Amino acid sequence: MTISQELPVEKLRFNCDDSVFNFATTETVSPLEVMIGQERAVKAVEFGLFTKNPGYNIFISGLVGTGKITYAEAAVKKVASQQDLPYDWCYVNNLEIPGQPIALALPSGMGNVFKQDMQELVDSLKTDIPKVFSSEDYEQAKAGLLKQYQQQRSVMVEEFTQYAESQGISPQWSSTGFVGLPMVDGKALAPEDFQKLEKEQRDAIEKNLFAVHEKGMEVVRRIQLLERGIREELKQLDIKIGLFAAGHLIDELKEKYDGHKTVVDYLEAIKQDVSKNINEFKPQPEEDNNPLALFKRPAPDAKDKYNVNLLVEHREPQGAPVVVEINPTYYNLVGRAEYETRMGVVSTDYTMIKPGALHKANGGYLILNARDVLTNVGAWEALKRVLKTKKLQIENLGEQYGVLAMASLKPEPIPINVKVVLIGNPYIYQMLYNYDEDFRKLFKAHADFDVIMENNPVNIQKLAGFISSTVNREKLKHFDRAAVARVVEYSSRLTGSQNKLTTRFNDVVEILCEADVWATMDNSQIVTAGHIRKAIEEKRYRANKYEERLQEMFAEGHLLIDTAGEKIGQVNGLAVLSVGEYMFGKPSRITANTYLGKSGIINIERETKTSGTSHTKGVLILSGYLGQKYAQKHPLTLTASLTFEQLYDGVDGDSASSTELYAILSSVADLSIKQYIAVTGSVNQKGEIQPIGGATEKIEGFFSVCKLKGLTGKQGVMIPHQNVSNLALNDEVIEAVRQGQFHIYPVASIDQGIEILTGVPAGEASPDGTYPPGTVNALVSQKLREYTDTLIKLAKSSDDKENTSSAEQ
Repeated sequence: MTISQELPVEKLRFNCDDSVFNFATTETVSPLEVMIGQERAVKAVEFGLFTKNPGYNIFISGLVGTGKITYAEAAVKKVASQQDLPYDWCYVNNLEIPGQPIALALPSGMGNVFKQDMQELVDSLKTDIPKVFSSEDYEQAKAGLLKQYQQQRSVMVEEFTQYAESQGISPQWSSTGFVGLPMVDGKALAPEDFQKLEKEQRDAIEKNLFAVHEKGMEVVRRIQLLERGIREELKQLDIKIGLFAAGHLIDELKEKYDGHKTVVDYLEAIKQDVSKNINEFKPQPEEDNNPLALFKRPAPDAKDKYNVNLLVEHREPQGAPVVVEINPTYYNLVGRAEYETRMGVVSTDYTMIKPGALHKANGGYLILNARDVLTNVGAWEALKRVLKTKKLQIENLGEQYGVLAMASLKPEPIPINVKVVLIGNPYIYQMLYNYDEDFRKLFKAHADFDVIMENNPVNIQKLAGFISSTVNREKLKHFDRAAVARVVEYSSRLTGSQNKLTTRFNDVVEILCEADVWATMDNSQIVTAGHIRKAIEEKRYRANKYEERLQEMFAEGHLLIDTAGEKIGQVNGLAVLSVGEYMFGKPSRITANTYLGKSGIINIERETKTSGTSHTKGVLILSGYLGQKYAQKHPLTLTASLTFEQLYDGVDGDSASSTELYAILSSVADLSIKQYIAVTGSVNQKGEIQPIGGATEKIEGFFSVCKLKGLTGKQGVMIPHQNVSNLALNDEVIEAVRQGQFHIYPVASIDQGIEILTGVPAGEASPDGTYPPGTVNALVSQKLREYTDTLIKLAKSSDDKENTSSAEQ
């Protein structure tokens, strides 16, 4: 088998030739106005926005930095701008049931007009009505009614007095009625004189007193009826006079809002209320200074009584509302009725009703962060309730949960027609879809934003447009085309693929802004490729503290690693560590010891419970490979102990399984392995090398150690051939490869890899299952056969000893 050829420099990363750009700087590049690399998600959002069927609210999922929030706002505003403005909504006083305010809908822009009309009406009522009650005509009419009353009352009293006197009784009138006194010879008798009269005379007088009393009670009742009648006439006079001053004003408003029945009904209710409570508009006498007046609750003012609470108004020239609620608490979503405290008394009214985001977005669109909604008490359930019922009822959250019970308003529910756009990550979407039965009915449109897009000429040009738009938006210096090319290469590195570009534009914007800072510090008018390189290096430097500490441990010999020479049963494996967003490679020494036995492969990490499931699976696969490869004609007799040296915090993943297999083969065949070649890649039971993650970071990590210990021109890394397209190596590694100081070998099989590591041919099996002498496979097979033969001999010798002992007995 031929030893694998090392990778040429051209395949070590994606190189963007700046000649693909037909501009000198981004100053002449048209800013990007559309989302790039998210065609599937964009179509899903457009579908959700245009469909009018119920339940097609939108959930946009994706990782942070993919531009989903920015796109959502832009897409929603574009659609909303082509739609009609929704109704304005007002709350007015329910004059029959004050605790249940009435909701009024008016065409956009008319809500504020109606509020001003009502303010003017109240002002007119408070000035015109008192004026007519102060007029001479009113005083004359009132005086006439009172005079008529006095005359009628006087006639009744006079007739009764004549009747009483004819019966010998003198009536004495008071505020509570009258008292009859007996008269003899025209003089009223005192009580003691009355008792001195003869019995017959007293009885006659008492009989007359009783008759006069009955007659007097009838007169009192007639006077009371007369008083009630005159009060009613005075009231009707007040109503007539009041409506004469104000009725035409209300009627004019009714004509103005004739097309809106609810408004007309409300105005008619005001007219009736003015009639019932006309005294509230009449001039009131000023109270004397009273120290207790401070504690007296003021009477409701008509202006407050008929005021309009303009809940939602739309003054934009056109388009449906788009509301982005950054703090979606329960009250911020559904609104609230606020309270005020006066001298320890808590009160509220319809003018203290405040709108929520759903009110403001009614007839349009509401954009929310899913996580924020879910973490606020009551917000998610309230949102679902509104979407299901299409009505919004303002309620006190404390009363719903039984925390607080107090007098509160119950405003009339408002019909809601809103499309909600929830933005979150894929995990939240899956959790809601699987565990909330209402979610899948209410959010049928799902747009999933990807983190990568195809690396093709079209997207490269679009990325240049994105850079131009970022420059304009963030007021950055313009980038020359070489700098744009380096940004494209950086975008490719972020994806871990030469065939992809990142759509996590937030990461790209960070580099653009940081490069602008370095250009400013360099007194450069434009951002060059050198500034991009500087920004990337400095960003890495700010985050690689722990990587440097690791390198120091290698340099000081605290972590054992060999980058020169050859050893048996020892291979340098590669792992990836991450600290926050920063990832770096860490070489590790993997050793294997093999000896006679039947225990198979002993995974020391597994025995110490520091091995993850994926790593354990990878080790178990090695037994399958060894059995299939070398135990077709005799048992697999082997004990091999396998471990990561100086690893104490656990290991997972199967990317080191091929490395571990190389160590076992080296130990069994007694062949030395080149310590200057590190290995990564998983293996299956057929001996095929499988791709792994973090190939770029692993190569750079081993290169750093080799550089630290001194480059010899032999060092390199062996990677799965499938990972070649994932490489995005830094300039230092690429330059070392170009100068022949470092080498990268792609491999497809264990046989191919063992040849590179040992320099000995692996050997292909002949038809009879044997391998050419001197090859790796032949040496392994021979050693395993020796183990088997030795074990058989030991077993036979043991049996012979047992038989001899039995015969002697």
